[in-house]
Amino acid sequence: MLVEEWPRTMNSLRASEVVMRSSYAEHPVSRSYYTVLDAAKSALFVYDFATSSHAAVRIVFGLRLKRSGEIERKQARVLAEATVDRLTTDYGVEDCFSSEETQSAYERAKGFLDRVREYLRTKGVTVQDLASERNDG
Repeated sequence: MLVEEWPRTMNSLRASEVVMRSSYAEHPVSRSYYTVLDAAKSALFVYDFATSSHAAVRIVFGLRLKRSGEIERKQARVLAEATVDRLTTDYGVEDCFSSEETQSAYERAKGFLDRVREYLRTKGVTVQDLASERNDG
């Protein structure tokens, strides 16, 4: 399941990069959220946990990874902040993100993804397991 989820994570990051160059400021923020969400899902596959519920991913990520100390508290905050940003951009009427805020959301997502990649490697996930990240898209 991890091998199936990881390319989706990478695709979300790439989509964020592409859309960030456009004039649609809200779309890269939303794509950055999905980068973070899919990376969090990948991290939880180590525990054989899979769900399509965004809320369940956030809760279990906090319980399993943050609380145990396997992933730092600041990474759990990235997941929480990305959620708020995504809800604001997808459902907010007046809120819009500046190019600096969009870039910041992207950078946080990229940092989160890098940290999850590092975590997965400590759990025995090999470079070959993640190789599809380079071959997809």
